[in-house]
Amino acid sequence: MEKKDTYLTLGSSSEGFYKEKGSKFYAFAYRIKSEEEVKKRLVWLRKKYFDARHHCYAFILGIHGENFRANDDGEPGHSAGDPILGQIRSNGLTNTLIVVVRYFGGTKLGVGGLINAYKAAAANAIENNKIVINPILKNIFLEFEYSELNYVMKLVKDYDLEILDQKMQLLCAMTLGVRLSKEASIRSRLKEFHKIRVIPKG
Repeated sequence: MEKKDTYLTLGSSSEGFYKEKGSKFYAFAYRIKSEEEVKKRLVWLRKKYFDARHHCYAFILGIHGENFRANDDGEPGHSAGDPILGQIRSNGLTNTLIVVVRYFGGTKLGVGGLINAYKAAAANAIENNKIVINPILKNIFLEFEYSELNYVMKLVKDYDLEILDQKMQLLCAMTLGVRLSKEASIRSRLKEFHKIRVIPKG
C-alpha cells in the first residue's frame, strides 16, 4: 500500500465575517509552520483589535495534524474554539490557524448562537482562501565525488526531486527533498552506486 505523501493547507491568508444580533465576528485565517508563528499572529491581532471583547482561535500543526489547540478566550466553554477547530478539520487542513475576533453587540447569543457564529465566521475565512495540496518531503543527505554528479542529477530529474542544499567541490554534498511515496525506491537506486553515500541524520 502506497504511503500518503500529500497534505492539505491554506494557500495564503484570508478574512471572513459574520454578524448576529449586533455582534460582529471577524475571522482571520493563516497558513502557519510553528506555534511561535501562532503567538506572533495573536499578539498582532490583539494590538490591532485591542477594543474587541474576545480573540478566540484554533490551530492544527503537523503533517498528520498531531498538534492542535482551541481557545475560547472567555466565551462559554467549547462555544468558540471548538467550532473554529471543527471547520479546520472538516476541510482536512493542517498547518492552519484561524482567529475570530468578536465585538459584542449588546445581545447575548446563547451557547448555540455562539457556536453557529464562530463556525460561520471561520467557514467564511476558509471560503475566501484557496486550499492547496502540498507534498510530504523526506530529506536525503548525499555525499559523492564530482564525477558522479551526472548520475545524481539524472536521479533528480527522473524522480522530480527538490534540491534543498548543495555544495559542489571535489567531494560534493547535496540535500534532496523526496516525496514520501518515492523514498524507498530512491534509496534502492542509490544503493546501486557505491560511490554515492547516503548520510543518516536525525
